[in-house]
Amino acid sequence: MSEFKNKSVLVLGGSRGIGASIVRRFVADGATVTFTYNGSQAAAEQLAAETGSTAVLTDSADRDAVIERVRQSGPLDVLVVNAGYAIFGDALDQDPDEIDKLFRVNVHAPYHASVEAARQMGEGGRIIVIGSVNGDRMPIPGMASYALTKSALQGMARGLARDLGPRGITINVVQPGPIDTDANPENGPMKDLMHSFMAIKRHGRPEEVAAMVAWLAGPEAGFVTGAMHTIDGAFGA
Repeated sequence: MSEFKNKSVLVLGGSRGIGASIVRRFVADGATVTFTYNGSQAAAEQLAAETGSTAVLTDSADRDAVIERVRQSGPLDVLVVNAGYAIFGDALDQDPDEIDKLFRVNVHAPYHASVEAARQMGEGGRIIVIGSVNGDRMPIPGMASYALTKSALQGMARGLARDLGPRGITINVVQPGPIDTDANPENGPMKDLMHSFMAIKRHGRPEEVAAMVAWLAGPEAGFVTGAMHTIDGAFGA
């Protein structure tokens, strides 16, 4: 496939799981892909070697590093912000410093990356942020701070859609439910509870999320912006 031939794509957080599948999909579709990693150097190097993409070390908790990485990437056709951080547990017991890091990675980085990318993007540019169905629904305790960050992405996308629309740049949020990754394996201890909420009683596959991202980045989605695209087997229905 060559849908993204001669297109420049940056994936923030691309070394594992959903991010790695997004990298593979864009490479398979002909794009020139750069992706960032932080704590998974071996996985990043292996993925880069496998796909011919470029891996660059970038800490998404560092605002200035994120902005500089996007700036150095030059005029992008597609920015995908996948890097994320999660903290689970009683809100009364959580470390405030960890909460601040959660906000830096899950909210500050997507906002600053999107704005910086838009500075150099031409008409037809695409910004896609990976959120979560938990931005819409939180069925269990212990995830208030995480849910807050994912809901914040919704307001960001709606607002930036207004700002960037006149320039022909779209911004959308993809909201996965349970996806089979190292962080949330289908055979993990939460399997039965999660599947009990779902109409399709299985975890999604990273490749399914990557396919939705690719559609939003492609020519057929030029009129789609400021929207939330949930892929969750009806977890949040």
